[in-house]
Amino acid sequence: MRATIKDVSAAAGVSTKTVSRVLNREKYVSAELRQRVEGAMARLNFQPSAAARMLAGKRSHQIALFYDNQGPHYIHQIQTGIWERCVEEGVRLLAQPSDAASPSLALEVGGLIDQTQVDGVILSSPVTDSIAALEELDRRGMPYVRISPGTDHGRSPSVSMDDVQAADDMTSHLIALGHKRIGFIVGHPNHTASDLRLFGYRRALDRAGLAFEPQYVRPGLFDFASGVEAAETLLDLPNPPTAIFASNDDMAAGVLTVAHRRGMALPGDLSVAGFDDIALAGQLWPPLTTVRQPTRQLAYAAASLLFEGVGSPAHRRLPHELVLRASTAAPKTSS
Repeated sequence: MRATIKDVSAAAGVSTKTVSRVLNREKYVSAELRQRVEGAMARLNFQPSAAARMLAGKRSHQIALFYDNQGPHYIHQIQTGIWERCVEEGVRLLAQPSDAASPSLALEVGGLIDQTQVDGVILSSPVTDSIAALEELDRRGMPYVRISPGTDHGRSPSVSMDDVQAADDMTSHLIALGHKRIGFIVGHPNHTASDLRLFGYRRALDRAGLAFEPQYVRPGLFDFASGVEAAETLLDLPNPPTAIFASNDDMAAGVLTVAHRRGMALPGDLSVAGFDDIALAGQLWPPLTTVRQPTRQLAYAAASLLFEGVGSPAHRRLPHELVLRASTAAPKTSS
């Protein structure tokens, strides 16, 4: 793996800021420190990317993250992944919450750039698909990378996972257990991933020869409360589902809560599956079967693309994983 500024600082016994100063030939670095840093670079065969040097030597030594996500666990992982990569390059991260549907989003993006003079931008879903934000960044010639874009993939560098295949895999797992009535809770309508996961659910049903029944699909908002509401509606059906797949773990936690209130045996009376594999997933009762989304790794990869500054849009797709826990099992009776 390519050595980073963090590796050089450790080898030289200095801070990453000192390494950055040596790279940029700044004043006030002693000859002894400069020699130690340059020696460490030579031993590690350290090759700073052109884009990283540009970001480090330009205006602010900062990049910005714009996000609009109701899931605190998700956005924490996004921020952590980007921050880890920024530490390696000696660059500061500014995280800006935004409303992707706001008519003033372009003004907010431009305002932050003007006020902070950031040298690059990362967009998280659903801001990643905001035409207003993208046009503002393009107009300014600002380097940017998108996390999990749903549209116009050739517009910029991006990182993603296969939401369709992940939802297909989880639905197929429930079908393989013997479930035929499988409820699905859709995510927030502003997120393209919500539609992609619904498509994966439907694709798995179709491949298995199971009819898609709209009564088994309920809207959600990627939060606990909407999971509760959807579960109440699904379980009140005359012929309720024997399994419910929620398109994130917060909503799945809401489903488990409703099932417990009703005195249902889990997973005998109802199997429950989620999506993301947040820390809470393994702490619920029963522990939640879910799709592990490589959220932190996606964020780290997005920052890497920004620092590498490739000449044409590059796209990296990271793998997902099914995490099978005690919340799913074969139904008690034939469904």
